[in-house]
Amino acid sequence: MSEPKTNLDGATIAEEDDGIRLDRWFKRHRGGTPHALLARWARSGQLTLDGKKADVSDRIATGQKLVMPTPPVETEARPARKGRALTEADIELATGMVIHRDASAIVLNKLPGLATQGGTKTEQHVDGLLDALKYDAPVRPKLVHRLDKDTSGALLIARTPRAAAYFAKSFSNRSARKTYWALIVGVPDIQQGEIDLPLAKQPGSGGEKMHVHDSGLASKTRYRVIERAGNSAAWVELQPLTGRTHQLRVHMAAIGHPIVGDGKYGGKGAFLTGSISRKMHLHSRRLRIDHPDGGAIDVHAEVPEHFAASLDALGFDPLLGEVGTDDVAKGPPPKSALKAQAKAHSKQIRKARRGERRGRTADSKPTDFVGKLKPKAKAKSGKPAHGKPAGKKPSARKHPAHPPKAI
Repeated sequence: MSEPKTNLDGATIAEEDDGIRLDRWFKRHRGGTPHALLARWARSGQLTLDGKKADVSDRIATGQKLVMPTPPVETEARPARKGRALTEADIELATGMVIHRDASAIVLNKLPGLATQGGTKTEQHVDGLLDALKYDAPVRPKLVHRLDKDTSGALLIARTPRAAAYFAKSFSNRSARKTYWALIVGVPDIQQGEIDLPLAKQPGSGGEKMHVHDSGLASKTRYRVIERAGNSAAWVELQPLTGRTHQLRVHMAAIGHPIVGDGKYGGKGAFLTGSISRKMHLHSRRLRIDHPDGGAIDVHAEVPEHFAASLDALGFDPLLGEVGTDDVAKGPPPKSALKAQAKAHSKQIRKARRGERRGRTADSKPTDFVGKLKPKAKAKSGKPAHGKPAGKKPSARKHPAHPPKAI
């Protein structure tokens, strides 16, 4: 005997759910339906989209007609899991990090030491504070990307399901642009380049640590030295061209210049003496991403106190950070940028005349690599700007830490 029609339920996919997976739709709109039950409906053909058999992993589109069995009463009545109640301090912390807000998005300047999501022994995190950022929206805001616990800076939050799907797509197709600032130990010989090293999870670390490995996923990072403090440290701009776990930290450590404060990948050598903080010096400085309602979000996040204090202690000029490698502004550059460029050029000339060179040891040669310079990096004489001969890039097997390519 066939199931009576009263046991069927239906829905039309709204614009805000366009592009998400079918199981995600159930989580949003039929939160009490177990995934095992969904899978059973899909296998038996009881889930359909526009009359065709659907799978829980199918991507849905605006206007599609979804037909499903009516969930059992006890399933519908199952209460949603609740987090801890927010205190006044929690609300003040969350709202105090907001640096941009509109109808579809919020951007936070995340504090260092605050986890993005919860985990073992992690009670306070950004995800747990999102109820404080609901404001007048009908739904709770949602994370669309993440930063490491000890990394500070720009973190995007979507205020609607439609915006969440849009931003997630931007991050997955690499159209979102992220720029980081970091302090590193030592100074790369090549002042501006690209690091191309595959990354994989390090065995025995439980997936908590990455390393360079031939079988890993392709990973690329663009970098530029903004200013140097002799040969001991440098202030750099980093742009991840791919989005691997701990990518910037692993790449900088792999070329012999770990991020200051990153003991996980740089060991004891990642810490500077004197007044320089032992905290991580990695900051998401700028985020540029297209807006779902047109236009774009372009936000700069100020560095945290310990980072600003270190820049000052090392004598770095904050104005030099305004000159970026990927400035999207059109027309003539502002006077401040021209002034910074001229100042940086003068410094490089003076330092070149002093003949500063990084000391090398038998067991630490952070710049002892062979790279191939691009034509535009050649000096006026027609010879490569770098003293090493141009040639074929060595394989990762012979040289586990590839050199950065000059750009």
